[in-house]
Amino acid sequence: MTMIGFHMTWRATVLTLFPEMFPGPLGVSLAGRALASGLWALEARDIRASAGDRHRSVDDTPAGGGPGMVLRADVLAAAIDAADAGIARPRLVMSPRGTPLTQARVAGLAAGPGALIVCGRFEGIDQRVIDARGLEEVSIGDYVLSGGEIAAMTVIDACVRLLPGVMGKPESGTDESFSDGLLEYPQYTRPQSFEGAAIPEILLSGDHAKVAAWRRAQAQSLTQTRRPDLWHARNQMPAKNKTDG
Repeated sequence: MTMIGFHMTWRATVLTLFPEMFPGPLGVSLAGRALASGLWALEARDIRASAGDRHRSVDDTPAGGGPGMVLRADVLAAAIDAADAGIARPRLVMSPRGTPLTQARVAGLAAGPGALIVCGRFEGIDQRVIDARGLEEVSIGDYVLSGGEIAAMTVIDACVRLLPGVMGKPESGTDESFSDGLLEYPQYTRPQSFEGAAIPEILLSGDHAKVAAWRRAQAQSLTQTRRPDLWHARNQMPAKNKTDG
């Protein structure tokens, strides 16, 4: 079991068969610096530690037949109970059949005490432990990974960057893709001319109102073109929830 920075409030506990995968990418850049400075805490627990036999068995063949193996309910339940004894926080299990992760869900998780995240392997997890322990199935996309570890890292990274003190400027977490139901507008910096392409003149005008209007129009156009689903959902939002009314 790997434990880092446990004196802090926001705490991520990961249940996995491969605890050595953590912190991995979470140990570098913004998340890594925040972890080292104690702005959040990470614990990676080996599910096998809760197995009751000398072989530390965690899986068995699927009921009803079929290929692969299934993570046992009794072993995983014991691991969850040991990790979350006396702690009230969301319990997630990474699954391609889960509810798609959204920025709104990430913000909600970041505003709470943390999360316990179960990383599946094999053909899946016994449904009974998902039901009995109230696991929320979460998906990071319509594809299948070898296990839930990389998906868990995605959830944690998305949450950690929203914690107070992690990003340099608070507005960095609000003026970006999905923060207002839109994709982010294009960004530019020096040099002013790159291979014949210039920075749009309006961004160099110094007129902040015109710059803001241009960025809003770009964000709307990109969202309509690339993510019509987001555009449709945003148009169903109450006007008070949209910065452009």
